[in-house]
Amino acid sequence: MAPDRIAVVSDVHGNVTAYDAVLADITDRGIDVVVNLGDVAGKGPRGSHAVALTRQRCAATVRGNWEGYLTAEDPPRNPALHWWRSELTEADKEWLGALPAVIDLELSGRGVRLLHASAVDEFTRVRHDHSDEEFAGMFASTPFTRDREVLGSGPGDVGGFSPTVVVYGDIHDAYLEVRSGRTLVNAGSVGNSLDGDTAASYVILEGRLDAADAPFGIQFVRVPYDIEAEIALARELDMPDWEPYAIELRTGVYRGLHAQLGLTVE
Repeated sequence: MAPDRIAVVSDVHGNVTAYDAVLADITDRGIDVVVNLGDVAGKGPRGSHAVALTRQRCAATVRGNWEGYLTAEDPPRNPALHWWRSELTEADKEWLGALPAVIDLELSGRGVRLLHASAVDEFTRVRHDHSDEEFAGMFASTPFTRDREVLGSGPGDVGGFSPTVVVYGDIHDAYLEVRSGRTLVNAGSVGNSLDGDTAASYVILEGRLDAADAPFGIQFVRVPYDIEAEIALARELDMPDWEPYAIELRTGVYRGLHAQLGLTVE
């Protein structure tokens, strides 16, 4: 029998140009199940459209830190955040605010946990150059991970579920690390890649949902898209901070380093 395949996308950030390219690639590969690791909107110009695509195409979605920013009860003090928040509909914000913290599933007998940033919460960042304690913490059962959705059948209650594979987003930096039988994967970012590669990034998990003793695989995929079209749209819509957004899309370098590196909008 053919293996089951799950596409894991993350950090779309309202970049629908990149999202459309990634979803088209997923469809071309014949993959039906897509999971989104959060930060669907914010930073890019079309958050509401990205929410609509996610609700239509993704089997499950977890909440990221931007879901918290965009659905907070207190009015945003940051004008840019106000713009991204006002671009969403009330239905968008209601849906984003109700997303679970984690998604659990079993694939080829492995416990797989999908989350945005860490097992602490959606705001605690774990970078690729993390400590041993941070690595171990990604596999922990915590109060945060009790707020979960189970994909398919298999994973028992959260106390009895022990993940050996964790896939997360948040840092926009794709990588894989294996230690002592545990695999930590970052899916990178669809809409705002910051690992030096400007192509959109996502991950494919491959295995069997109904068999414990079956091959298991992880594949990283980079999808090119029309970056200049996305930048032109952000500028046309007069999106706040479109200049650093443009530099990030063109270079794959985080905006906090632009001045140091002399990167400007041409």
